[in-house]
Amino acid sequence: QVQLVESGGGLVQTGGSLRLSCVVSGTTWSDNIMGWFRQAPGKERDQSEKVATISNRGTTHYADSVKGRFTISRDNAKNTMSLQMDSLKPEDTAVYYCHADVMYYKGTYYYGVWGQGTQVTVSS
Repeated sequence: QVQLVESGGGLVQTGGSLRLSCVVSGTTWSDNIMGWFRQAPGKERDQSEKVATISNRGTTHYADSVKGRFTISRDNAKNTMSLQMDSLKPEDTAVYYCHADVMYYKGTYYYGVWGQGTQVTVSS
């Protein structure tokens, strides 16, 4: 079974740092775009903000709200993706989801794969 499993969320003070990790299980296939989305308090899941994305070749994109503060990376050999979050602000408080646009395993393509989410809370 293809899965994305996040870890690393928690409670941090304004200006602090957290590092989120996403582990891909069930496949070693990496020809995709992976990213992090976040669902802020009071927002619906379909209103999640795209925080950052990274292609299999390492091309990155960031939301304007996190540019210069967050860094996305991936290690295809280890089937992992990370999000280093620095200079955190209260408005970064959200549930963060790992996402892959497509995954492949044993002849089947899986589109729009999501992790279970990890809570990040930034106190003022």
